[in-house]
Amino acid sequence: MAGEFELRRVPTYISNLDSEIQGGIPEGHVVLIAGTAGTMKSSITFNVLYNEALKGKIGLYLSLEQSYQSLVKHLVNMGFDLKQINLVILDDIGKINDAVARVKSGKGAMIITDLGAIRKQVKSLSDKQAGDWLNVLKNILKKVRENCDLGIFALDSLSALYVLSDFANARTQLFYLFEFFRDLSITSLLISEMRLTGDKYGEYQIEDFLADGIIHVELAPRARKIDRNIRVVKMRATKVNTDIFTLEFKGGKFSALYGGKTPLV
Repeated sequence: MAGEFELRRVPTYISNLDSEIQGGIPEGHVVLIAGTAGTMKSSITFNVLYNEALKGKIGLYLSLEQSYQSLVKHLVNMGFDLKQINLVILDDIGKINDAVARVKSGKGAMIITDLGAIRKQVKSLSDKQAGDWLNVLKNILKKVRENCDLGIFALDSLSALYVLSDFANARTQLFYLFEFFRDLSITSLLISEMRLTGDKYGEYQIEDFLADGIIHVELAPRARKIDRNIRVVKMRATKVNTDIFTLEFKGGKFSALYGGKTPLV
């Protein structure tokens, strides 16, 4: 069609889902991966960065609570072969230059930043001191972005960031935070914890407006088992099939299958 142009996209690497969003997430988008506990939000997000690294891309996974030892153990148990990528662990903010240097070998890489370990080192910052940990996050991102060809970033999670930083003026602060992510010109995946009884995709109920895209994962009771459902709620600059799909993980791969919506009978 006249006037249309093709955007470069980052696949979700969920079989049958990317075809429903024109091939994936437009590069540079800020996307919420939203859901309650147990919906595999972190695994879905890591799966994107892992497969991008297999293609030679560089990603940064910033964990605010889970240690890298725990995260890596979980991923290995899921079947991810981490030997296939250049995995770099950043648990000392003073060694960020060394970490960045290790991703310049030409091989696809993923930097896992363990902010929990860094928090133990930076004794001078209190958990509630306004803005400090938010600035730590920004400085890590800027440093990595300036010194290597960073293409994708994941934050695990927004909810943990809210605990660590003072969001007294949430609407304004979140606006500038999302703009900060966009200004980096990288694709950002932000994990957002949802309440069991809530229908909002973020704690402050404005994250869904600020985000370029929302991928919602939920638990759905069916007979005597619980399925996981997945739906792309929105994706700017994209023709989206907003149907509900059943999310399946088998053989180390994610798939989206029709039939995710609980039957009426």
